[in-house]
Amino acid sequence: MTNRSTPNILLRAEGLALFISASALYASTSGNGWAFVLLLLTPDLAMVGYLVNPRVGSMTYNALHTMVLPLALFVVAWIAGWMTVVHIALIWLAHIGMDRMMGYGLKYATEFKDTHMQHV
Repeated sequence: MTNRSTPNILLRAEGLALFISASALYASTSGNGWAFVLLLLTPDLAMVGYLVNPRVGSMTYNALHTMVLPLALFVVAWIAGWMTVVHIALIWLAHIGMDRMMGYGLKYATEFKDTHMQHV
């Protein structure tokens, strides 16, 4: 069941904008394309928390799928001139954008398929 509400469409558009922006900045700072491809799905390893239970799974998943941590990492790394860490933060942000664009949102503690964007 796909949610076609205006807020959902806007969240998907924001995801697309984040994915494009993070990917473009990654490319413009000479990020390695193979590293981008290989690391793009890494934040999804947070799903391992669901092996414990839905509450733990939602907490681990949400911790790696909100923009707060990768944005903070990006700012600190950019100021410090740590380009490898800047690239990791950009890949992480691109992943979050890609997920939102596809309709995958933050998880509720009820079950994996219950997200803030829709029931997938």
